[in-house]
Amino acid sequence: MLGKPWGRKRMLKQDDICNTSPLPQAGGAGGGRPGPRLGAALATALTLSGCVVAVGNNGTSAPPPAAINPKLAGMQYLYGSAEADAISRQAWNALVTYAADRVRRPQPDSVVLAQGASLESPRFVPCAGKRPAAVFDVDETVLQNLGFEYDDLTGRPDRDFPSRWRAWEQSDGHAVLPTPGAAAAIADLRAMGVTVIFNTNRDDPAGSARVIEAAGLGPAVHGDTLFVRPDTGSGDNKDPRRWQIAQRYCVIAMGGDQLGDFSELFNTSATVAQRRTRADGPRIAALWGRGWFVFPNPVYGKALKGSPDDIFPADRRWHPTGE
Repeated sequence: MLGKPWGRKRMLKQDDICNTSPLPQAGGAGGGRPGPRLGAALATALTLSGCVVAVGNNGTSAPPPAAINPKLAGMQYLYGSAEADAISRQAWNALVTYAADRVRRPQPDSVVLAQGASLESPRFVPCAGKRPAAVFDVDETVLQNLGFEYDDLTGRPDRDFPSRWRAWEQSDGHAVLPTPGAAAAIADLRAMGVTVIFNTNRDDPAGSARVIEAAGLGPAVHGDTLFVRPDTGSGDNKDPRRWQIAQRYCVIAMGGDQLGDFSELFNTSATVAQRRTRADGPRIAALWGRGWFVFPNPVYGKALKGSPDDIFPADRRWHPTGE
């Protein structure tokens, strides 16, 4: 929640306090350095008041503040904040509760949209005779790519992304962590007889299995419980892989950080408002938290689009009077 802005009186008082010349020089009218006790006392008082204190006149200006990487705020939230930790655990807890209910009370249909279905008129792959499974995206859903994102934030900005990502896929996996709540939730799903399947847009099956194992979330067996981007020749479109999984399993829950982790229909061309409307349709809205579970990701992805005019409705904009 945003704090209250200071009132005009408070600002005037602060200005009055801070409207001071550099600390006086000791030894008469303007000569020598300030006495240690006088200088320390004034500096302490002014610093506690919120002022920037200039002691003497050294003739140099402070260096300009370092530029802030625009990616930092999202990473602060996702990888550092207690709030993102809580949201992740909330999603995993809700998913396990939902899955346990589906195991106790099986439903005729999975939560995978059938071929030819639409978001307006959704149809789902039937479950008859199939064992239950839960399907998850990997990156920023079941694990956090801390090492890669640290490099992306602090490394040179002129480097080639594909080659860096390829090297990351082939790394040993030591610089990842499971998303908060993932390890316990996945263990709970397996304990109740739900097969856990990973559907990722990584390219390297061996590297994908290795990083899932490194995060403590394995096993992940390529072609059985692990599917990667090249498997169906459909590129980033995960639908063909989902349909392949749904032929064998009754998918009772899916989790991801992007809407494409649930259906490629969300990724067809649309404005920011149109894309949001797709997620809000009556039949689709009923799936969020009841079969489809979204995990937070303010760092990258198709969600991070739109100008201020795209984001804020024209009748919901505001400025103080006269500004």
